[in-house]
Amino acid sequence: MRRSLKDYLIISIKGLAMGAADVVPGVSGGTIAFVSGIYEELIETINKLDFSFFSTWKKEGFLNAWKAYNLSFLSTLFLGIAISILSLAKLIKWLLHNEPLLLWAFFFGLVLASIVYIGKQITSFKPKVWLSILITGILSYFITLAEPLASPDSNWYLLFCGFIAIIAMILPGVSGAFILLILGAYQTFINILNQLRDGLVNFDIDILTQAIIKLIIIALGAITGLKLFSRILNWMFKNHKNVTLAILTGFMIGSLNKLWPWKEVLSWRTNSEGIKVPLIEKSILPNNFEGDPKILLVLLLVCVGFLLILILERLANKKAN
Repeated sequence: MRRSLKDYLIISIKGLAMGAADVVPGVSGGTIAFVSGIYEELIETINKLDFSFFSTWKKEGFLNAWKAYNLSFLSTLFLGIAISILSLAKLIKWLLHNEPLLLWAFFFGLVLASIVYIGKQITSFKPKVWLSILITGILSYFITLAEPLASPDSNWYLLFCGFIAIIAMILPGVSGAFILLILGAYQTFINILNQLRDGLVNFDIDILTQAIIKLIIIALGAITGLKLFSRILNWMFKNHKNVTLAILTGFMIGSLNKLWPWKEVLSWRTNSEGIKVPLIEKSILPNNFEGDPKILLVLLLVCVGFLLILILERLANKKAN
């Protein structure tokens, strides 16, 4: 497929939108790809890309291999995604420190709507489906109450988070950022992205090296998880789709406790930057919140997050039809 410079500019803009979605828990970059009409090409290009690229390169030359594997499309799209993620990471970090109530409210609305979106795809509510929702919902809720197995700054924990977060690339309706959020490593990942950006902008080799090493660790966990989970999940979707969607729905319902805006800090930890941040929190009612609960603003942001997912769903359905 021959493309003009304008075509590639549009692809990069779609990449920017996908990157923005990937940074926000509850919104899937895959949804944006589908709505913008590049989902099938993206999947086909990724599936086609393997070690045979090097054989083609050797036989036909680099440029022919590049064209054969549609890498102009892929590299342009990923460049847009990378720019968007690095740009938004600093904003998310600022909001986490300065407006946590409003940020969590927006996330809460996003995931609440995602539950409705995934739940609607269940075609038959048999007892085993309800049981799956109940069991995974309770399990997910207690996971949000548990103390983290390790510091989110630990390399082993980052490896584990990458291993689990890869599910977001396989299961529809869940973002990688959402999985990292549930695992308590979302803010750590945002900090790593900020380190990478700062290292690039300021030409600070030490900071850049630390960020790249941590991203490589996450990537190794993700690649391992992909190899182990992809066949199992594909089999489940083909043979037990309703139960699989029910498990996903229950997991998201239980995780709402993690996203509840009003929290009381029970214990603290010191992160890699030497800053004191919450370790264990519990959800409380707005009237018990220490400080201004901002109830009206919180409810408004919940509605905004909820409506955003519904709008994306409408656009996706319109595109499909």
